[in-house]
Amino acid sequence: MTARTEESSPPSTDRRVRVLWLIKGLGPGGAEHLLVSHARVGDLGRFRYTVAYVIPWKNHLVPRLTELGVVTACIGKGRRGGLLWPFRVSRLVRSGDFDIVHAHSPLLAVAARMSARTLRRSRRPAVVSTEHNVWQRYARPTRWLNAVTCGLDDHRWAVSGRVANSTGGRAADRTSVLVHGVVQDDLVPSWDGRNRVRADLGLAEGTTVVLTVANLREQKDYPNLMAAARVVLDAVDDVVFLAVGQGPDEEKVHALHADLGLGDGFQLLGYREDVPDLLSAADIFVLASKYEGYPIAVMEALSMGLPVVSTDVGGVPDTLEEGVQGLLVPPGDPERLAAAIQRLIGDPALRTRMSEAARVTGLKFDIRTAVTEQEAAYAELADR
Repeated sequence: MTARTEESSPPSTDRRVRVLWLIKGLGPGGAEHLLVSHARVGDLGRFRYTVAYVIPWKNHLVPRLTELGVVTACIGKGRRGGLLWPFRVSRLVRSGDFDIVHAHSPLLAVAARMSARTLRRSRRPAVVSTEHNVWQRYARPTRWLNAVTCGLDDHRWAVSGRVANSTGGRAADRTSVLVHGVVQDDLVPSWDGRNRVRADLGLAEGTTVVLTVANLREQKDYPNLMAAARVVLDAVDDVVFLAVGQGPDEEKVHALHADLGLGDGFQLLGYREDVPDLLSAADIFVLASKYEGYPIAVMEALSMGLPVVSTDVGGVPDTLEEGVQGLLVPPGDPERLAAAIQRLIGDPALRTRMSEAARVTGLKFDIRTAVTEQEAAYAELADR
């Protein structure tokens, strides 16, 4: 467990709204990075943030959150978090230490809702949740529990219209769409960064770089991306694919990489902290996912002015206009994905036009807009 106590800020003098974030892990994923971004731009003079997470080994972002003044606590034991985390969630909710409990995972939301309802109204924290994925992707028991209890939320958000609509019925009617974003100051194209990354990776001048930033898990569909890359590499000279990410499918992805004979044409870079420089080094961004909520990686790519080739999933088509900022293809179709990538490789003028449109579109993904709305909701619920 990683935690810091608040003994130096006794309740009698600290008048900030006390917010508990609940999340499955603090690894390098999109939802997890949203918490870091929120802490960076949020009003820490009015709000005191604590985050509790379940999976111990997903702790990449703990040091960063701690630096930002966010208390972190691991409430799970064992590789998958063990079986006692619901009781630990209940203890936190019932402790009286929080005004708001905000769940970023459906099962954590279920535990928070049920725990809160065991308290008298005068002692009950407000419970809010954010849906990060379409409900059809949850296991059936998770989906059922979420459906049965979501009416107990005091406020509900979804990261895209498609995610909100997937909840169906009254749940959809009670869910507000809140598109998140990125810290725009981090995403300024850098020639120094571009040159450094290309030199470090041994990329020749004139090489077209196709980049993906996606963890190595089933959702991101690396088999689709790598099959498409094989087609492109067979047809086009001077192109390299770069993949940033780590995750549970690492062994499978590396085995497939070897089976397809991708070699240095498809470089698996693992976890990297210099994503803005990698985006600067790239010419095309690609996402091959089977499903999504609203991928932060696409927001980052657009903000950096990269044309995007993506599967038509989640909130991506809400932003990416076909032929304007990039190209959309059906999920699970490597031939169509390869054709779209080849089209952009072969048409530098089209890439330039898309790059300009992408940069304009990317400006709307300012995390401050979402944080302002969330903190206004926190304050209103706390006042009640």
